[in-house]
Amino acid sequence: MSKRSGISFTRRAPDNITEELVAVLSSRASFEFKPLFEIILLNLRERNAASGGEEMLRLRAYEKLQGLVSQGAVNRTVTGVTKKYKGVASRMVLLRAEMKALRADCNERALARAAAAQ
Repeated sequence: MSKRSGISFTRRAPDNITEELVAVLSSRASFEFKPLFEIILLNLRERNAASGGEEMLRLRAYEKLQGLVSQGAVNRTVTGVTKKYKGVASRMVLLRAEMKALRADCNERALARAAAAQ
């Protein structure tokens, strides 16, 4: 038996990029990655949540998108060299509800921390 390390830190905070991906892909439209990323970047900048530089954000968004594809929440259609992504409606509803609950929990903890600090 291995002993668990006493030093562990787990925090499950809302993920802004995945939230935006789910919001955009919940529409019935299909997107290539470049226009999809431009919409996500614009939305994140409006929320003042875009940080780390555009290239790093592009890499993180692509990684999150591929994670959604592997989960089965997004369908990828390849036609020649063109890849289009479209959300699976039933999975998007579940992901949106899960993220909404996670965001509410995080906000509740932040309010509790602020109240405790005063």
